[in-house]
Amino acid sequence: MACSSGCTSRGCGGDCPSLHVFDWLGHLYGPQPTYDIVEVRFKGRRKGLYRNADRLELQAGDYVIVEADRGLHFGIVHLTGELVRLRVRAQGLDEEAEFPRIVRLATLEDIERWEANKQQEIEAFYVAREAIERLELPMKLVDAEWQFDHKKITFYFTADHRVDFRQLVRDLARTFRTRVELRQIGARDEAARVGGIGSCGRELCCATWLHTFKPVATQAAKVQNLPLNPSRLSGQCGRLKCCLNYELEQYMEALRDYPPVDTPVETERGRGTVQKLDIFKRRVWIQYEDGTWEDLSLEEVQPYLRPPMQA
Repeated sequence: MACSSGCTSRGCGGDCPSLHVFDWLGHLYGPQPTYDIVEVRFKGRRKGLYRNADRLELQAGDYVIVEADRGLHFGIVHLTGELVRLRVRAQGLDEEAEFPRIVRLATLEDIERWEANKQQEIEAFYVAREAIERLELPMKLVDAEWQFDHKKITFYFTADHRVDFRQLVRDLARTFRTRVELRQIGARDEAARVGGIGSCGRELCCATWLHTFKPVATQAAKVQNLPLNPSRLSGQCGRLKCCLNYELEQYMEALRDYPPVDTPVETERGRGTVQKLDIFKRRVWIQYEDGTWEDLSLEEVQPYLRPPMQA
């Protein structure tokens, strides 16, 4: 079944995976993927790599049943073909290693059970939150996820410090009569699971295509001449926005041709210091000792620098 937006995803629903990743290499290899490892997406944008050992005909958006921890889980095919090969190589994984297996395509009964599980996860979330409040544990519950066959339920939480939740696990195991796993995640992982819209107007990068979180320093904002306003620089997670790193290398490369701010210069108008740079217009602002300002092109400023800048 194709979605209304025109993608060819047969299992497409309201959250269309085809909107997140487009296989630009698909037409080079024909309609049938030539790679037997498939990327499958689960709740909270969690993704995993699985071996298509039975050579099932899979496309992005198909519902599948995969091997999980001592049981089975329900997922949505996110990537197939050569893009998965590139992702495996990027992660440094061995293509011949053991990967969990895709068991089969999901049936209508499987889909109905998956929908029922999602409703039960809401109930489990409130039960767990009440238990946390009763035990007065310093933790924030983020999400609950049932394994498809109900052999395990996982609760995701955030906390500022290490939490002793052994009593909580015992209480939840007694309530749900299954294996219970509590998994602590960071603030960025929480934002990725919850999702949302960034200040740019697009869906959060961490909730769509961003797989790893690289450290972001305040220096990245300084290099790009951004105002050091925490409310502007912080994302939904409360940490510095990951997008501050996207163009950082290009800025650092461009700034190699410019004098640092506060560099003393002496022009025909007198002595002054560099106060502002514009790498887009290639302009340099100089403030003189008498308080006046002048903006010059980079080429006009370079002869006044002592010692001369290296090419």
